Amino acid sequence: MTQLDGVVKPKTKRSKRFLQSREAKLIENTKNAMILKGGNTSETVTQALKDIYALKKPSAVMYKKKNITRPFEDQTSLEFFSKKSDCSLFLFGSHNKKRPNNLIFGRMFDFHVLDMIELGIEKFSSLKEIKKSTCPEGTKPLLVFAGEAFDTDNEYKRLRSIFTDFFRGPNVPCIRLAGLEHLLHFTALEGKIYMRSYKVLLKKSGCRTPRIELEEMGPSFDFALRRTHLASDDLYKTAHRQPKALKPKKKKNISHDAFGTKFGRLHMQKQNLAKLHTRKMKGLKKRRGETVVGDEETSVKKTKMEEL
Repeated sequence: MTQLDGVVKPKTKRSKRFLQSREAKLIENTKNAMILKGGNTSETVTQALKDIYALKKPSAVMYKKKNITRPFEDQTSLEFFSKKSDCSLFLFGSHNKKRPNNLIFGRMFDFHVLDMIELGIEKFSSLKEIKKSTCPEGTKPLLVFAGEAFDTDNEYKRLRSIFTDFFRGPNVPCIRLAGLEHLLHFTALEGKIYMRSYKVLLKKSGCRTPRIELEEMGPSFDFALRRTHLASDDLYKTAHRQPKALKPKKKKNISHDAFGTKFGRLHMQKQNLAKLHTRKMKGLKKRRGETVVGDEETSVKKTKMEEL
């Protein structure tokens, strides 16, 4: 590829396809995540990164080499790796005396850091420790958030949004019951965040609806909220802006309720029931000498009377 006056021009078909894949699209691709290790990591952080990578595969890239960087002080290296690997999500693990067993969840907008939240691991159970059946790779998980803090506190609201972006998986047009195998549960309680991973088991119940049981399969985390780097309201609003082509066009006299049911309103002219054509029957035939006087609602019959 050659670059002239700030415009990249491809020389081969391969480079042309590469540039087309990086162009802006109306419907975004599945968000990929890059997982990096800091200059110093503990065994807990290393195993935690591996387990989260196992949950996120195949929409994840894991860098095995150490990266001596501090995301809250210098973000250039994260932005460089994000542009190189075409990843809009990242997870950075580090360990030091001041902040032991540290994980930083974050996301990008236009290859620049949008949000970052730092979490400390206080308790951790890996996939190896919980020796039970696991879900296949690429399973789309169910996400459950419990706790008032996720609805009231601004930092916890952003954390819920980051977790949703990180673990939601690809968009699918339809869902089958047997595919609901994985459940991620997040609980915010007394300044802690508890993350649990379960496998959904469908048992026989004697009727059409199966009986559901949850079996913990790991990994399991107890997080403590540490530092945060949140985008401003204007930048956050710009990141959520949708193109006009994707916005649904408004249609007259059509509305939807909270459950997505479609309602339509019809406008009709006033009907004259006197001119309504009904089925002809012998019993409804007029007699000779009878006249019908009245409007749509009432009718009075007058009959000729013979003079006495």
